[in-house]
Amino acid sequence: MGTTIPAYHQKEDMGDWFAARIVDSGRLPLFCFFAALILAFVFTRINVRLIRARVRWWFSNVSMGEVHVHHVVFGVVLMLFGGVSGLVVSRISEGWYAVTAAILGVGAALVLDEFALILHLRDVYWSEEGRTSVDAVFVAVAVTGMLLIGLRPLAWEMPDGLPDMPFFAPGILVANLALAVVTLLKGKIWTGLVGLFVPVLLVVGATRLARPGSPWAHWFFAPGARRPKPGKMARALRRERRWRRPVIRAKIAVQEFVSGRHDLPSPIRIKRH
Repeated sequence: MGTTIPAYHQKEDMGDWFAARIVDSGRLPLFCFFAALILAFVFTRINVRLIRARVRWWFSNVSMGEVHVHHVVFGVVLMLFGGVSGLVVSRISEGWYAVTAAILGVGAALVLDEFALILHLRDVYWSEEGRTSVDAVFVAVAVTGMLLIGLRPLAWEMPDGLPDMPFFAPGILVANLALAVVTLLKGKIWTGLVGLFVPVLLVVGATRLARPGSPWAHWFFAPGARRPKPGKMARALRRERRWRRPVIRAKIAVQEFVSGRHDLPSPIRIKRH
């Protein structure tokens, strides 16, 4: 018969792990930022969905006269307060430093939740373009999470056993950065971002065929390029239909589950197009 580990031992092990991996390693402020970012984003989305549903017992939009004050405004204020306060207290108290990091995380969540508004300079929160905000939050959570578990972008921390040559480490950094730029130009955003922390993905992303709508395709093989290559373009389109579109549909389903379904385009706008 198997043995059952008492609950207090599990709590003790979890506490030991948290102390060793987060507190003792100096990552407590980053963890507080990470947790606050996620919690504030989830609360913000619940809040705006309840406001959109016009629930009587919930809050309404914040307005000053006829001006609708978007929550990005409060996010900017909190980011400034948390960031500047963190600079002041970082060498004084790790506890207060963690508190300011959490404030910064809340502000970042509010700002990134309206990233699409900043990008398009108009209120697209409930339109299809508003999904960009959810993408921005997912990227921030993923990057912060990888930093939290100890990964470093572009191989900042070189493993032991590498040749002791003065230009070896800078060469690795430059090579990884070049591969990351090529991967992003080929339209592989997530591969490029995760590849910053797992460089082998950059090699795969940079050497494989670009996505058909990417800048790389526009420059080198799409119609309108200096030397169009119809065969390569057709292959890229086939890969897009076979592999990319199912992934996009799954991503949209996750986005709508988290943030709510966007408004459908009006019939008048569809007719004009």
